[in-house]
Parts: sequence; structure tokens; C-alpha cells
Amino acid sequence: MKIKKQTFGVIIATRNIFNYKLAVDAREKVLNKLETMGFGSVILPESETPTGNIEGYADAVKCAALFKKNADIIDGIVVILPNFGDELGVVNSIKLSGLNVPVLVQACDDDNNKVDVKSRRDAFCGKLSVCNNFFQYGIRFTDTTYHTYSLDSDEFTKDLNKFAGICRVVKGLSNLRVGAIGTRPIGFQTMRFSEKLLQKYGITVVPVDMSEIIAAAEKIGENDQAVIDKVNAIQEYGSCAIVAKNKIARQARFGLAVENWINENNIDISALQCWESIEKNYGCAACVTMSMMGEKLMPSACEVDVAGAISMYALALAAKTPSALLDWNNNFADDREKVVCTHCSNYPKSFFQNEIEIGSLDVLGTVLGSEDTFGAVKGKVSAGDMTYFRISTDDNKGIIKSYLGKGTITNDPYGMDGGIAVCEIKNLQKLMKYMCKNGFEHHVAMVRGHVVEILEEAIENYLGWELYNHDKE
Repeated sequence: MKIKKQTFGVIIATRNIFNYKLAVDAREKVLNKLETMGFGSVILPESETPTGNIEGYADAVKCAALFKKNADIIDGIVVILPNFGDELGVVNSIKLSGLNVPVLVQACDDDNNKVDVKSRRDAFCGKLSVCNNFFQYGIRFTDTTYHTYSLDSDEFTKDLNKFAGICRVVKGLSNLRVGAIGTRPIGFQTMRFSEKLLQKYGITVVPVDMSEIIAAAEKIGENDQAVIDKVNAIQEYGSCAIVAKNKIARQARFGLAVENWINENNIDISALQCWESIEKNYGCAACVTMSMMGEKLMPSACEVDVAGAISMYALALAAKTPSALLDWNNNFADDREKVVCTHCSNYPKSFFQNEIEIGSLDVLGTVLGSEDTFGAVKGKVSAGDMTYFRISTDDNKGIIKSYLGKGTITNDPYGMDGGIAVCEIKNLQKLMKYMCKNGFEHHVAMVRGHVVEILEEAIENYLGWELYNHDKE
């Protein structure tokens, strides 16, 4: 995934009984702010309407036509109410455009010493009218931190950044293509999911047999320049503590085969059959291949955990940083607020924020041998804030359900190999009870930093998936 420049459709609303110059001033401020923050904008030219802004149905028709023409680049719509605004102008601009994107509604503060007929805004009241119309028309929208505030405020800047994150998640999960590479391991029935429920929300699962990937890898010559380049990339990615250097080339060929298939099939993210077929039939692990894709914001989940991969992608979209898939794995002595989260692992390098080693799978290596299990990314995840998230398809209810929350990765040492993250989560025991009673899997996606508000708004408000926010309990 490449983070592209985001563009918003902009509606500056005004109403003729109020001072339209307030709207003219707001237009300049908003467009300058969006440009300064690195966002693009689509807005009617000033010459297209009597005041240069949106007022009434006739202006709405023009605005809607412009939005429809630029539908492929508009990620969200920002509505600004510098005065009471015209509710019909706003709601028809959006409804007639046919766009189904997130909408942010902002209204400006009145100054107590400027409430005469020529200076008052009444946007406080006007916002209620606009939102009421959205409710009538079934248009979902995002509110700002405060009901009204200044366009020059820090809160507006923060709300725009949050809104951008919401737009990334909503757009990124729409028309998503997930590669299911290989079949679910027989011992992981917990990884079952419903393709039909995912397709209902525009998420397509594209399967491929692992034998096809292995066959493609075998056909790539060990001395091909692409293999040489990939070997160098793997060695630069982490310390490769292995004697049989040809295993790195074997890993490189597998990685290229996976990447080629992903490119050929326009895949956004993936979930791999990481064991035991690839180790037994080809002679390497899949972890570093998955890790390196995750580092490019193309998450890849192990054990063909398609729902886990989607969870990872949602977090990566929200935070614009690589996410990881972890097991809720061990208690931390008798501290009931801490949990040891691990994997073999396939964490992206930057998720660790520490030096990493690329070696053999520890548990599976004892059974299949270290040489045939090379490719695991190992290290201790450095301390810091994190957000966790998980979706699951519930066939009995016919819904996609999810849970969400924030916590902290600690500096606590732990004597286990693989990717280790000791995490502290408030009311952890309550979260575990919720997961057990509602049939959630043992995998969880995490990303560094706190993006709970972005995910909550995107998942619950716009996508309409069932969500348990642990932080609110």
C-alpha cells in the first residue's frame, strides 16, 4: 500500500440572511489549511455561485455535479458552517453527487461581542439543522470535538487528521482484495471465516494453492538478478544467523513467487499457509516474506488468517505504519493486567523498533529441522503505546463483529524465542472473558500508537460492523 495524497470535497455553506463575507473568509482559511496539511480539495470555483459558496438547491446541483465528476479522487467531504448555513444546499450537494464517503461537519464559534445582525453566525444552531437533514437522508457523518470552534483552532487540525484516518480505513477496506495463499492448516480450525460475509462488504478473497507458489519459486533461477537483489535485501533486513547460505536464496525465490502472484492478481493484502507445507515441500519458512510485505503496508497474516489480515490492514491504514499479528499467548506471572503476546514471527521490522534476527522457527524447527524452517523474524518488541483490533465473521448472526482497545507494550523481559511483546491492558481479564464468550480467535492485530478513535468511527459508524470498544467498558 502506498499512502497517496488524500483529497476532500469541500462545502462552505451560507444563508442569505447572514453575512456572506463570513463564508468567503472561511473558504480562504479552510483551503489554505488543507493545502498546508498536505490535503487536496475539490470545491466549486467562486464564480459558479452568487456568493462563491453553497446556498440553496441551485448551488447544490452544481456542487454535486463537480463532486460526481471527481468521485474517483474524493476520499471524504468536509462541510463548513461559518454561519447558520443552508441545510438544503448542504444535504443536496452530497445526496445528488451519489458519493458514499465519510462526511465531517464543522461549525464556527460566535464571538460574544459580535452578535449584532451584521456579525452573528448562529452556526451553533445551523449545525443541528444540517445534521438533522443528514439523519433524514441516511447520510452518515462525523462530528467534531466540540459542537463549534474556530477554524484557527488546534482542535480543527486534529479533527482533520483524524478524519483523514477514518477516510483511509473506510476506502481501504472497500473493494479490498485479500490473497489466501494455501489452505488453512488442519490444526487451526479457529481460522475459519466466511467469504460471503466479507463479500457483502466489498472484500474479495482470492485463493491460490500453495503448490502453485512453490512451483513458481522452483522455476526461478538461483542466479537470476531478482534473486540476488532479494537475497541482499533479506540480509540487510536483519541478521541472518544461518550456516547454509543457500537457504537465503531459497527464501528469496519463495518471496519473489509470492510477490509476483500478488502483483498479477492485484492483491492488496494476504494470508499464508505458513506451516507445514512450505517447510516440508520447499524447505523454508514464510515469515520473512510476510514481514517484508508488512513493512510496505501490505500486511500478511499467518495460518491463512484472512480476518486477521484485514484487521492488520485496518490498523495500518489508520496509523500509516506497519501492523503485526500476534497470539494472545501467555499470562505474565500473576499480573492480571499483563499478557505475553508472541509469534514465531512475521512482525514487520519497524514494529519491533529493535534489531532483529532472521533464523529458524523455534518450535517447528525441533520437528522439521532448522535448515528447512529458516525465515523466522525474531526479536523483542520495544516499549510504547499500541492499539489492538480484531474482526471475525459470525455465521450464526450473519455479521462481521470486532473488538478494539489500546494498551502499552512494556519493557518487561521474557525468556521466550520468536517475536515477543509483553503488553499491559486495563481490565485485561474482562477483555479475555468477552473474547471467550463471543468466539473470537487467538490472533490479534496490533499497531504502534493510539488510533482507537479512528477505528471506532470507521468500523462502527461507516462500515456498520458490530464493535466492542474495551476502553469504554
